[in-house]
Amino acid sequence: MPDTPVSLLGGRPPRPPGKSRVPGDLHSAELHSGRRARGRRHTARFALFLLASGTLAGCGGSSSGALTVLAGSSLTDVSKELASSYEQSHRGVKVNFELGGSQEMTGRLDEHDAGDVLMTADEPTMDAAARYLTGPRRIVALGSMTIAVTPGNPKRILGLSDLTRPRLRVAVGAATNPAGRYARDIFRRAGLTVHWSSEEISVRGVLDRVRTGEADAGLVYITDLRSAPAAVGSVPIPAAQNVTATFPAQAIKGGNEKRARSFVDWLVSSDARKLFNKYGFATPAEGQA
Repeated sequence: MPDTPVSLLGGRPPRPPGKSRVPGDLHSAELHSGRRARGRRHTARFALFLLASGTLAGCGGSSSGALTVLAGSSLTDVSKELASSYEQSHRGVKVNFELGGSQEMTGRLDEHDAGDVLMTADEPTMDAAARYLTGPRRIVALGSMTIAVTPGNPKRILGLSDLTRPRLRVAVGAATNPAGRYARDIFRRAGLTVHWSSEEISVRGVLDRVRTGEADAGLVYITDLRSAPAAVGSVPIPAAQNVTATFPAQAIKGGNEKRARSFVDWLVSSDARKLFNKYGFATPAEGQA
């Protein structure tokens, strides 16, 4: 019997010289070749699908995903409708407002993944946080202050000068937050020295002091009274002594900056302006935001 050649690499021995494939061999080879071709086509199609999916997911910035907004507590009431309206016009985006004192919100900016947008109640707070912010700053709303008093105004407070009376409990914002700075500016304009009994980290803290009877009066934004119409009263501050509170917004570095800038731009749109007006805020004239 002649020796049969052996493959040094193992596996099937080589075909003897001159021996052709039998039909069965041809059918088997064609079958394996067809399967390999179909496999390559399926792999290519799947790769294209993944590429398209990844491309679509990466495009559009604000077309999908979450958006975290750090905002001053004075924006609490309007925030829900702002979020809802933006989500309706930007499908796939979920807007989450995190609210607190403006100074408290800026204090979180050095945290990892702090948020995407910062909204405060004055420009100095934004200036102090400038190294964390990017893109254009927009003034999205305006406001002014009023004297909140306990229901029925039992202390008969008629104006700012009454806040200087002895033993009157007056609450103001701390000097480090916008409401506190505005209150001090108002007292300075009126030429008054007021000895307040408490300083609060947010304007809602001032309102709570009056609402619970722990203070007889406090300076808050006019818009804050909407959250407690029956729990507190109000004494107006003359325009000459009042201030114009500005509410700026800006994108935060390191967040989803494209999505954040889109939201900041939307905040000066006609839809957003209507919502700010609905909740008692004034809005800048067109082109001045």
